Amino acid sequence: MSDDRIKLAPETVAYADGKTHKLVVEFAIPGAPTESIDVKILGDSIHLTAPARDIEYVAALALAWPVKPDKAEAIYEHGLLRIEVPFKDPMEDAVKVTVKTAGAETKPAAIKAEAASPAVGRGGNKPPAGQPASNVPSHASA
Repeated sequence: MSDDRIKLAPETVAYADGKTHKLVVEFAIPGAPTESIDVKILGDSIHLTAPARDIEYVAALALAWPVKPDKAEAIYEHGLLRIEVPFKDPMEDAVKVTVKTAGAETKPAAIKAEAASPAVGRGGNKPPAGQPASNVPSHASA
């Protein structure tokens, strides 16, 4: 019998409730008996099928923020299915990585105070840092 039903996407409203830190999703599925409504929630999506007379409401909603499916609550009243599911903290399942100190090869090397040669590509006839500019020939424009 369900093969004869017209598949229809229900009117849907979804928003984040900032006060309760929950995702609220409302599906308009008038005429669907409560016991026939099938809602499945994953961490990143909500799936709905609900037969009603000659219509079968079908919806799949991808979520932009992860939720806690095991904490979801759904209420169906006057043809409106309201689902509330708390958002998941994205760091909740994070694994702390221990940072180790590497061997001797990464110890800082002491810098010797020797005269350094000018850097390649220093532009013009600029002297190295710390040397007076008096020995540098000037380029006068004619």
